[in-house]
Amino acid sequence: MNGAQRVLVLGATSGIAQAVARVYAASGARLALVARSREHLSAVAADLAVRGAEVVLQRATDLCEIERQRTLIAEAERALGGFDVVLVAHGVLPDQQACQQDPRRAVSSWDVNFASAATLMEAAAERMVGAEDGVLGVLSSVAGDRGRADNYVYGAAKAALTTYASGLAHRLRGTGVTVVIIKPGPVGTPMIAGRNLSPRLVADVDVVGRRIHRALERGERMLYVPGKWRWIMAVIRALPIRIFERLRF
Repeated sequence: MNGAQRVLVLGATSGIAQAVARVYAASGARLALVARSREHLSAVAADLAVRGAEVVLQRATDLCEIERQRTLIAEAERALGGFDVVLVAHGVLPDQQACQQDPRRAVSSWDVNFASAATLMEAAAERMVGAEDGVLGVLSSVAGDRGRADNYVYGAAKAALTTYASGLAHRLRGTGVTVVIIKPGPVGTPMIAGRNLSPRLVADVDVVGRRIHRALERGERMLYVPGKWRWIMAVIRALPIRIFERLRF
């Protein structure tokens, strides 16, 4: 592509989104950044500007407000002069037991992790199809590959998001728009703080960010990151139910 990359990051304050944006900033990309916290977003934008990015738009808003999404996407498109990359990266990791005890918490987490992400993808795709170009990336998770006792509320949303993104990719075939589904394993960000995870399973966020950037630039359709998770999850998906249910992880 000629000129500076034009990148919209939705959920720009998430640890993984920041790591990806830092790679784009180093190449002088033009960035539009959207997140919920105005203060946190301002700090992220300032950091990216120092690293070489041209931050053309900052918006602090609740991405679950579906009625505002199309207006937001259109505003970002105008500010950037079009989209080369749109990354849908917002999400929350809910407490499984709290969600079991209060269904409203589960529904709220599904609104963030699935419903709002799906509708944002549609809104972005609508604009990108008009330009017949662009890469639309979405952060899903390996947790969506098979439901586990410790995080099936989260995993269910990510399974739905993966399926939705896959269907959207199929629909957009031939339009010039590529959908990249990103499935990280555990990554060293504030999202997993306090979780009892083996350090060997937790990936460095900057390594993950660079790999996601490469996948977006290449238009890879499905990315497990780090790559070992493709094989780990293949084994877990293949386990017979009776064996799988004896495991606790």
